[in-house]
Amino acid sequence: MDLACDESGSEGERLVGGVTDVFAHASVRLPTEVAAECVQELRRQIRSPATEYKANHLLREKNRRTLVWLFGPSGPILGQARVHLTDKEFFVVRRIVDLLVDDADHAASLGLCQGREAWIMAVTLYREGRRGFPRDRWNGFLEAFKYLLRPRNRRGVWLSVDDFYQVVNDLRGRSAGPAEEILGLLPKARARLESVLEGLLDRPGSAPALNPIIPAIVSAVAYWGADGVPVSIVHDIQTALTAEHVGQLRQLFGGPGSGPLTGGPGRARLSTVPGLAPAGRLAGLTFVESHLDPRVQVADFLAGTARRIASDTLNRRGDPELVGLLRPYVDPASIWADEPSWSALAPAPVSRPGSCCSCG
Repeated sequence: MDLACDESGSEGERLVGGVTDVFAHASVRLPTEVAAECVQELRRQIRSPATEYKANHLLREKNRRTLVWLFGPSGPILGQARVHLTDKEFFVVRRIVDLLVDDADHAASLGLCQGREAWIMAVTLYREGRRGFPRDRWNGFLEAFKYLLRPRNRRGVWLSVDDFYQVVNDLRGRSAGPAEEILGLLPKARARLESVLEGLLDRPGSAPALNPIIPAIVSAVAYWGADGVPVSIVHDIQTALTAEHVGQLRQLFGGPGSGPLTGGPGRARLSTVPGLAPAGRLAGLTFVESHLDPRVQVADFLAGTARRIASDTLNRRGDPELVGLLRPYVDPASIWADEPSWSALAPAPVSRPGSCCSCG
């Protein structure tokens, strides 16, 4: 099976304090000729002088009818596309919880799935932390952890573990309740954190610990390849994904010498533990300029539009009609913890986000 993929909202591993708060990754299963006809019809309806059309063209109010056509039952992509959403702030919180819970599901799926104990703890810290702590202190805590694990941090710009725990101490005591209790567990996880950082230094080519594109690709392959059909992906160019990362993804999905991945954030390695890796098989992953492949252009339209709609919904300014159009495309395994927005975005029926994939 051939898939075309693209993303929107990528700022590398800058997940907090960036321009966007949502990352969206779209996968589209369309023949090239159908995708080309779709792009041509969008050009005919939008009538912009731009040489390359993007999602922002579709999101203009004057082009609303075109957006409704593309996403709706008379368009070409319903049932042939899917979008995985990530609330970037929650993504960082999940990585923090990785230090506190030895979660085999999470490690074996490269961050897509999360066991029940870890998921409950991550959601609690995310929801209560946002409500209970001063926003600047909460953001500073997330940014400190993010910076500790960033690749640039391994190239000479250093934030020490002591510095991180000072930020944790500054945050503690500023709120009561479950979030404060979870933060109280972090000092006991110091040895695990130091081990993670050592692993990042020892294996600089390992899958990025704080890049949401990794679990998004895992989810796409697990969904489209659930019946055992090998999946080949053509993807818009991603400089953050090296040949080594692609090799790790192929091994995860049953390539030569494969097995589930374990080891915690930034330390994913092959294991022989059975039953944890996602279903599916990744036959290949190649990169192209999006404007050269109409299938990737369609994925770009979906990803960019989905990111904007999801972000607006997360920030309580969602458009009911657009949310309704997006809902059938949303991946139930999206990494999301905000209950009001997920209630609007989630396809029905669906369980909690981030908990259901083909693992196990």
